[in-house]
Amino acid sequence: MLLDDTSAEFHDFFERHYAGLARFSFLLTGEPDAADDLAADALVALWQRWDRLRAAEHPLAYARGVVANLARERVRSATRERRRIALFWSPGSQQQRSPDVAAVVDVRAALDRLSFGKRACVILRHAFDLSEKDTAQALGISVGAVKSQTSKALAELERLLGARAAGDLAAERGDR
Repeated sequence: MLLDDTSAEFHDFFERHYAGLARFSFLLTGEPDAADDLAADALVALWQRWDRLRAAEHPLAYARGVVANLARERVRSATRERRRIALFWSPGSQQQRSPDVAAVVDVRAALDRLSFGKRACVILRHAFDLSEKDTAQALGISVGAVKSQTSKALAELERLLGARAAGDLAAERGDR
């Protein structure tokens, strides 16, 4: 019953990691509606290769990499679409939802201003508490690139949010 064992293994993987992959997707894209879709699409891609991936040393790192690639494409696509729309309509007053906490909006806006690679490194390192090695595996880059991108991203966030806000974030993480 190899198929049954394979299905059971994948079902277990899905149950353990779906929510985290959806959260990762949300943090990368900022789109709550897209988060579940991207996580599901990534897991469909994994299922199609599960016979090879189930024996892999780090299938979760591969799954995070798939989510990152799907999110990157979604962000690029959305950017292209906004540019096309901007050609035809002048920017009018856009109503935004009132968030419960202003700081969340500030951090989200600052994250959105980072390049995709920097944003992914910061999110994996600090929101998901992954090691540099695990982050590198998930994104398919070197540990040195993770260190560099994370350092640059944190400096940019400090510039965008102000030294006090960045210090508050570091204190929450225990970096002080």
